[in-house]
This record gives sequence, structure tokens and C-alpha cells, in this order.
Amino acid sequence: MPGAGHGTGFLQVASVSDLAARIQAIEDRLAIAQLQARYTILIDNQDLTAVAPLFAREGRFRSADGVMDAQGRAAICDQYRGRFAALRFGFHVTHDHWITLDPVDPDAATGIVSSHAEVVRNGEPMVTGMRYHDVYRREDGAWRFADRLLHFFYYLPVADYAAALPTRERMRAYGDARPADLPEGIGTWCGE
Repeated sequence: MPGAGHGTGFLQVASVSDLAARIQAIEDRLAIAQLQARYTILIDNQDLTAVAPLFAREGRFRSADGVMDAQGRAAICDQYRGRFAALRFGFHVTHDHWITLDPVDPDAATGIVSSHAEVVRNGEPMVTGMRYHDVYRREDGAWRFADRLLHFFYYLPVADYAAALPTRERMRAYGDARPADLPEGIGTWCGE
């Protein structure tokens, strides 16, 4: 009903610059989501030639447990070669992807990616639940990973999954039982 709390009754139209900024934000989010999708598929394909340019020139990939930490494309690829030597097969699946664009720097963003994987590590079928904490940077006109910090909820042999999942020592990738990074490492987590 015109005039009933709706001002003049006309829809307010955003300015062209506002619309352009909103479209750019949508395009940036989609490009970052595609970056993650390409990464997941290319890692499973073990295609390091295609993985390398997904990272910024001085990009970094590391794990919260300190086992992995490489900076620069060549070092990141070398780190993956070492991982692939132990992983005969990997099937990674990403779930939720929370992307936050930097309100000041149009070439910067952060994100959190929930993921899990089914792998064969050193001949043993294993499952893992992970969360990536990412920093993205637009470099040479493309969004790339500037920093990937990997946290594990669990990394368990399939045979041990049911018994080990309720325990704190859910990190079994390295032949021993270690505490998992998450969720216990989250400051707001209210578990026992």
C-alpha cells in the first residue's frame, strides 16, 4: 500500500557503483570457491603442475600440528611429493566454505573450509576430518592461496574409527595416537 510506511511507494534503486561493487563481491566469492574446488580435485589427481599456481608466489601451506610447513610454490610441491609417497589414494570432499572479503583491501580475503577425506596411507585405509583456515590474495589477476593452515578433527584408520572417534587422541596418521587439533583447540568449544 503506497504511503503506508513505505516512503514514497517507489523502490530505491542502488547506484551503479553500488551494484558494480556487489557484483564484484559475488564474482570474488565464486572465484575463491572455484579455487578451492580446483585444489581439491587437483590434489586427488596428484597434479602438482596445476596445483602450484593455485598458491601465491610466496604462498604457504602448513598444519597446526607442525608436521607440514612449506613456503613458496616449489617448497609446497616438494612437501606434497612427500605426502603423496605415503598416500596411494586420496578422495577429498569439501563441505562448507565461509569466505570473508576484506572490506579495505579488494585483493585480500580469508576463509574457512570444512572437509573430509578417505585415503590409503602407507597401505592402510584411513578417514580424516579437516578444517582449512585460509588467507587468499589476488595476484596477477587471479585469487590464490596466500596461506593455508590445516587443522584435523581426526585422522583415523577405518578399522579404529568407531572406537577412537570419541577420544581426544584422534590423530593416528603417524603411527601413534596424538591429540586432535579440533574441536578441543577452539576457545569457544564447551566439550568435556
